[in-house]
Formats: sequence, structure tokens, C-alpha cells
Amino acid sequence: MGIVQAGLLGIAGALLAVQFKSGRPEYSTYIAAGVGILIFLGILGQFSVFLDAVYQIAREVNLDSSYVKTLVKMIGITYTSEFASSICKDAGYQAVAVQIEIFGKLMILALSIPIVLTVLETIGEFLS
Repeated sequence: MGIVQAGLLGIAGALLAVQFKSGRPEYSTYIAAGVGILIFLGILGQFSVFLDAVYQIAREVNLDSSYVKTLVKMIGITYTSEFASSICKDAGYQAVAVQIEIFGKLMILALSIPIVLTVLETIGEFLS
């Protein structure tokens, strides 16, 4: 799926959701979530190209694959939490959306701790 198709799908979904918002607001939320999932599935096809490029760059610069895996996990957590948070905001559940965002940030922090420790160890080796 290209950007034009994703944009047109998003616009069509938003217009359809607006039509249902006044009479059946729950359908509006379902339509928005469905369109978002369809666009996300379209992105997954392009994501493999991104992953191949990242792994090739990592091989070229002799980067440990665990760092690349961690980076990809962080990107996945970011997109997933942002998507879920947006759906909750659209449905009117701001508190749930904020909790999802906080959880995503804490998951990224937890994933980054081993990398931060490695960087600190490397700096310590340089300084001693």
C-alpha cells in the first residue's frame, strides 16, 4: 500500500465515521479502529524493506545484532502504543490513552537499560 492509498483510505474512513458519529457514535469508533488497522497492515508490507536495510547497515558497521533487535522492538512498541492511545482518545477515554502512553514509555526505558549500561561501561574503559 502506498501513501496515496493510505491517505485515501484514511479520508474515506474519517468521512464515514463522521456520518455515524451523531446517530451511532460507537460505530464511528469501530470504523476509525478498523481503518487504522487496515492502514497498519498495509505498513507491515513495507516494514520488511526497512528491516532488511537496518540489518544490512548493522552488518556493514559491525554492530551487534542485539542492538538492532532492541531498536526494532522499541519502534514496534512506539507504533503500537501510539496507535492504541489514539483509538482510546478518539473514543473519549483520555485516562486510558495516557496510561497506554506511559506504559509504552516505561517499556522502552526497560529495553534501553542494557544499552545504557554498555555505553557507560565503554565510557568507563576509555576514562581509565
